[in-house]
Amino acid sequence: MNKITQAFVLAAGLGTRLRSLTEDLPKPLIPIFQKPLITFALDHLINVGVERFVINTHKQAELFENFFCDNEYEGHSVTLVHEPDLLETGGGIKNAERFLGSDQFLTYSGDILTDINLQPLIEEHFRRENDVTLALRNTGLASDVALRDHHVMDIANRYGTAGNLDFANVAVWNPRIFEQIPPRQKISFIPIVADWIGKGGKIGGLVMNDGKWFNIGSRAEYLDVHRTILREHWMPYYIGTREWPERVAKSAIVDPSAEVRGCSVVGENCRVGAGAVLEDTILWPASQIASKSQLHGCIVRSQKKVSGAYRNSDI
Repeated sequence: MNKITQAFVLAAGLGTRLRSLTEDLPKPLIPIFQKPLITFALDHLINVGVERFVINTHKQAELFENFFCDNEYEGHSVTLVHEPDLLETGGGIKNAERFLGSDQFLTYSGDILTDINLQPLIEEHFRRENDVTLALRNTGLASDVALRDHHVMDIANRYGTAGNLDFANVAVWNPRIFEQIPPRQKISFIPIVADWIGKGGKIGGLVMNDGKWFNIGSRAEYLDVHRTILREHWMPYYIGTREWPERVAKSAIVDPSAEVRGCSVVGENCRVGAGAVLEDTILWPASQIASKSQLHGCIVRSQKKVSGAYRNSDI
């Protein structure tokens, strides 16, 4: 069984589609049943043998620094690489070259949640001796990638071959990629890889339609993840703690007369007053809900104080 020991986790996005939730918190740090989104990626990668992480940051980098204050996660090395100017995916990979060095590495977007099996992707990469191997999926979001006989023939119709697959935000890379990306330039890796196809690069792909795959790019998708976890009793296989999902945090104080209904989650150090009703509502840490308040389909950000009735609101 082949193994890759390092990964680059992309966490530098602006989270524009998830505003106003991402005004106070970068999207990779938003909680899902008390667990920050990015930690699902890290747990997933650790499960296939990754030992060290490089994570890029841009917006509110200090929050990542606080979260990874010991430069480690579950005993695995974490190196944060700040991008004062956003470099996008290709520029971000190039910017991390000094930390990734000359070994193969995985990339994984810090804003997805999935339980696809990563080992077949790694095996495919080594079996075909690819420069890059992309995880591909019929997501319904896009159809930009054309795969023929295990090789990516075209991306975004660059060479006239229509695609029917979407990039699933996980990939395996040969360090030769660094030679293809210009330094200190804001650029997506998509045109870089598309150019590489024309130069004879071995760009592979593996269709991975198994398991669940969530691209958490909107409040609807964020709420949908919580519904799936609760209603389908879904837990990614790589999560090691039996305490997750934690619907009401142990440190939360919920008045006995309050009602927590449907797919509601009460975060750490929250307070919910007497007679309050929460229905399909998510409370982030340290938020306070006044007595007799009624919240339906709401997301309450950290440390917010809420009183009154709200429906389908981000507060």
